[in-house]
Amino acid sequence: MMIPLQAGSISSRMVFLLTLRSRPSIMSLPSLPYCHAVLFQELPRLVRIWEERVSLTKLKEKVTREDGRVILKIEKEEWKSLPSSLLKLNQLQEWQIHRTGLLKIPEFIGRFQNLIVLDLSRNIISEIPRGIGLLTRLQELILSYNKIKTVPKELSNCASLEKLELAVNRDICDLPQELSSLLKLTHLDLSMNQFTTIPPAVLNMPALEWLDMGSNRLEQLPDAIERMKSLHTFWLQRNQITCLPETISNMKNLGTIVLSNNKLQDIPLCMGEMENLRFVNFRDNPLKLEVTLPPSESVDEEEERELFGLQFMHTYIQESRRKADVWIQSGNKIFVL
Repeated sequence: MMIPLQAGSISSRMVFLLTLRSRPSIMSLPSLPYCHAVLFQELPRLVRIWEERVSLTKLKEKVTREDGRVILKIEKEEWKSLPSSLLKLNQLQEWQIHRTGLLKIPEFIGRFQNLIVLDLSRNIISEIPRGIGLLTRLQELILSYNKIKTVPKELSNCASLEKLELAVNRDICDLPQELSSLLKLTHLDLSMNQFTTIPPAVLNMPALEWLDMGSNRLEQLPDAIERMKSLHTFWLQRNQITCLPETISNMKNLGTIVLSNNKLQDIPLCMGEMENLRFVNFRDNPLKLEVTLPPSESVDEEEERELFGLQFMHTYIQESRRKADVWIQSGNKIFVL
């Protein structure tokens, strides 16, 4: 009769086998070779159990509490993958895992139903698992500085999402249309990727207030840009935009727009009617007109003035209108002659 071996730690299994061996020889007791064989077969599984327990102990040391939240913080340590033992910490509300060489988001991510913030920026993640859509309480998803190429439509199920950052992944060129159903999303960072146009999903996000699409490959903005009624901050620097649509003037809440380092040749006259606009930047564009700003009334005013900012824009528009009037008058005179 063989005595069954129960699951346990490596040390307890070895003690059990040695104890058997130390007793008087009985026909029913396993022989030493048999014990060795069993131990050899069980060793890989026992090693895995031991490694997971060690990993869990390390992870527990990284758990802190801040402002009432349970947070897992790992920085500049090598964690290419996250062990399944992490599931024992399913009360976590925030992950902050940076510069660890993490290769992938674990498939079991959807089981962390209490997650509010998932910040895995500055790793080597190449894919977002579809299980991300199970995180219905998630408010912030930060995956900047990774190697992600596509975004799954299941992300649209994260109904509580307010902030999404996918900057500096370098290869993302589109977003699934389903993301327009993220009704609470106010902050979106898509900078330093490969977008050639603003995705329709973005144009239809009703609550979006802050959008960064700088350092992409945009050549023009769609007329439908006016759909972004709630947008107040718009970053478009370092693209290849050649002109702005007239519909931009319908973005009544827009307060900041940055258009530096593009290929703009003109500023549409309608932008002069945007009453809530407080900050603009047209630096490093091949604008057709050369504009000289009027002298400042004080040294402080001179220091605060943006050379290609709001005053520059209004002065440029005035000059454009003046030249247009001159051209019309000249045309009339020629016609009369």
